[in-house]
Amino acid sequence: MDETLYEALAAHLDRLPGGFAPSRTGAHLRLLAYLFTPEEAALAVHLTLEPDAPAAIAARAGLPPGEVALRLEEMARKGLTLSSEGPEGLRYQALPWIVGIYEMQQNRLSTGFRRRVYSYWGSIEPRAEPDTLPQMRTIPVGEAIAFQPEAMAYQQVGALVEAQTYFAVQPCICRRMARLNGRGCDAPEEVCLAFGDWARYAVRTGRAREITREEVLDILELARAANLVLQPSNSRDVAFICCCCSCCCGILSDLRRAPRPAEAVTNDYAAVLAPDLCANCGSCLERCPMGALAPGEEHVLLDADRCIGCGLCAAACPTGALQMALKPEERRRPVPETLAEAWQIIARERARERGLAAQAGADA
Repeated sequence: MDETLYEALAAHLDRLPGGFAPSRTGAHLRLLAYLFTPEEAALAVHLTLEPDAPAAIAARAGLPPGEVALRLEEMARKGLTLSSEGPEGLRYQALPWIVGIYEMQQNRLSTGFRRRVYSYWGSIEPRAEPDTLPQMRTIPVGEAIAFQPEAMAYQQVGALVEAQTYFAVQPCICRRMARLNGRGCDAPEEVCLAFGDWARYAVRTGRAREITREEVLDILELARAANLVLQPSNSRDVAFICCCCSCCCGILSDLRRAPRPAEAVTNDYAAVLAPDLCANCGSCLERCPMGALAPGEEHVLLDADRCIGCGLCAAACPTGALQMALKPEERRRPVPETLAEAWQIIARERARERGLAAQAGADA
């Protein structure tokens, strides 16, 4: 293994949204060497957050355009770069480690990959991560929200889906990884939804299947019944919606261990309790993935510091004692128009807080 090549790639990924923290044992380099050939690693550092034609990437890399075009398409097939259809053909851009390369390995979960991923995660060098805009946010399940005229379309799952025209579904890598390692839960696996260019990419590269809008709504209902949290891309024009459980999802597992999950998640809604309406039936207690609800003598007790706004409790409440309310505007974070815009913002914030050179394309 040419460590110089993979150290350059690791540094490149660390400048992208989500970062790529180094391992104290070198496991991060061994993971990259497993995923990327030396030629792919050398090319990947010339990808930016802006979609580019193969010819432009070839010019930066100093390589023949035809060779680069073939290599980029193979990298897209392997989930190492994101491709989209432009007016003059396919364009390619950098994929972060998370959300991106890792999730795109859901159809390549060999023993070797799993061993290297867990070795990497278990040896990451502790460090303070920059406080940036999250790549994902939490929205309530559809049944949890009564009509609220002040609510925006991007805050409601039904409106997010209605605005899209191309849909795909693929397996949840978190649940699949857990099951392959003898853990996991009984929640459905094929529930990760993709839209627009993300869906076309996933279908084109063989990691998802195209579905209809009606099938999307059926999957969302299946997710609600399975007590899954909806985590879409942090964008008004949604790229994906993950349907997550707190036992397998890394993000929700980390949130559950936090003392105040409400402060660590981006959302616009929070649960509110009307004690006089509560029948103390306990229907909501096991629905909450953060343990924000506890039994009380006359009614359930709500810990607002632990509520992430998923709405699962309100959807299960038979008396309407638990409902989802819009948070005050000053407590809501702005949501970028697209995931591409969110990525640009995050890359700039990472560069500023860590004193790194801004990732090419993040200043566009």
